[in-house]
Amino acid sequence: MKYRTLTEIAGSARVSRAAGIPPRARRRERLERLAALLDGHQGPIRLLARIEYLSAEQRARLRADPSPLTIAFKDPIFRAEGLKSDRLGDAMDFFALSEGQAHHLLCDCHYADAVTPAMIAARARAVARKPTLSEVWDKVCRVVMRRPSN
Repeated sequence: MKYRTLTEIAGSARVSRAAGIPPRARRRERLERLAALLDGHQGPIRLLARIEYLSAEQRARLRADPSPLTIAFKDPIFRAEGLKSDRLGDAMDFFALSEGQAHHLLCDCHYADAVTPAMIAARARAVARKPTLSEVWDKVCRVVMRRPSN
């Protein structure tokens, strides 16, 4: 095995700073960054339409200009971390969104007539901060384990 510096392997290897970050923390970090990008967006924004009526294959390919996903894909950090496109399926994988979360965050049926980037950013932050079922379970287990049994 030959020792090589990071500079030497940069051209042939993909080095990610997220390797030691737990998936849930990485998800939160990405959603918070998306919210910040949306807060900084100046211009029109368009949501995805009728997500709930599409097949899984159609949903995966769904995109719109200029959607929150287009804004995310323009970010060089997200692309470097592996965001493949501005299509819904790639974004769901990258941000670890369930179908319900993606629908709540990105579908036009969940917003008033006049949607702003700030409104979508607020929802992205809410999704990021909501604990998962496994996090709630872990917390319950920690509390129960501390109490003596009678």
